[in-house]
Amino acid sequence: MGLFESLGERLNHIFSKLTKRGKLTELEIKQAMREVRIALLEADVNFLVAKDFVSKVSEKAVGEQILNSLTPGQQVIKIVRDELVNLMGGTQSKLEVSPKPPTVIMMCGLQGAGKTTMAGKLGFMLKKQGKKPMLVACDIYRPAAINQLKIGASNAGVDFFEKGTINPVKIAEQAVEQAKRMGNDTVIIDTAGRLQINEELMKELENIKKAVNPTEILLTIDAMTGQESVNVAKEFNDRLDITGVIVTKLDGDTRGGVALSVKAVTGKPIKFCGVGEKIGDIEPFYPDRMASRILGMGDVLSLIDKAQASVDEAEMKKVEENIRKNTFSFEDFLIQFEQIGKMGNIQDIISMIPGAGTKFKATDVDETKIKKYKAIIQSMTKKERLNPDLIKASNRKRIAEGSATTIQDVNALIKQFEQTKQMMKNMNSGKLQKMLGRNFKF
Repeated sequence: MGLFESLGERLNHIFSKLTKRGKLTELEIKQAMREVRIALLEADVNFLVAKDFVSKVSEKAVGEQILNSLTPGQQVIKIVRDELVNLMGGTQSKLEVSPKPPTVIMMCGLQGAGKTTMAGKLGFMLKKQGKKPMLVACDIYRPAAINQLKIGASNAGVDFFEKGTINPVKIAEQAVEQAKRMGNDTVIIDTAGRLQINEELMKELENIKKAVNPTEILLTIDAMTGQESVNVAKEFNDRLDITGVIVTKLDGDTRGGVALSVKAVTGKPIKFCGVGEKIGDIEPFYPDRMASRILGMGDVLSLIDKAQASVDEAEMKKVEENIRKNTFSFEDFLIQFEQIGKMGNIQDIISMIPGAGTKFKATDVDETKIKKYKAIIQSMTKKERLNPDLIKASNRKRIAEGSATTIQDVNALIKQFEQTKQMMKNMNSGKLQKMLGRNFKF
């Protein structure tokens, strides 16, 4: 079960009872809000945050305008969505840029939260935006931390600075001087972590902050550790006055309470989230998009962002041309599979499609089935791919053996292909989100 899936299901169940009724009484709304509070607590949202959230929603939801409206259930859902957006910071919080380069970004966090990995991802993302980042190794205590950051810099294709295990404050100062000489407009400092917060760690971080005066102090926390991460964020903020938070493992089996609690507890926004293992699996955090996903309303804007970043336009234009000419083939089908695969986890993609969360369950979205279908297509001859009518019973047996699948698997793919081909005749070309929503039913 992915991020917020359980919370989303609970909230949808609560709201479905409200939307089925014509008019709502104040008592019915208060009962629903009690259930919302329990759902938030079960999602590991901070107790005081959950209490305050429900209080704000209740106050707005029992107004005369809502109770007497024709669609009170929908109005309550809108209030909940708006309050969720406010709870997570209201708007996207972008990185500050120093008026006098370089912009210094200080990364901090406990061991195991993914801070060093996230430094590499941040460097990769900024490079794609036209910046010239430098990663700096100031974690001199953890075995292999310097090497890990060096590999991250290499994967990101950005500059790397280290001075072994000398004083981290001196390393940070020398790195900033080097950045000025070499024209690096961004310096990302990977600082030491500990298994828990202690005075020695905090003093070192305060000394680095004082020495290099960072524009941003970003705390990396792990969504999987729940409320403990919120407590960590509060302690780091009290000592360092952080500027923002990066939440890792938001793609994992997590209840999501961190994302809903951290801004309210610290007053500091989530700026980025980690959504996978690859170097490019970092995304800006959009409170409005996240609120829509929690409530099962989808997130088409993030889906389009993913598509634009991942999909090969020339390849897709070729597919669209073949759809128009009615010559859509298994070659085109394979291209679609590969392009969607580049966009990341299929379940994450489907969760972004409005309404899809209620139509698809995790068991319906089988990544192994897509791999199997790709293997089947790759086992066909070039002629068979371009002209599916050539695939008779004897061909199917050979294709199944060549792809280590069964004839039933081959038949299922051919049936899926025919259905997709038929649907595509009725589609407007170039609308990737429609292709995803209507045609890929796994």
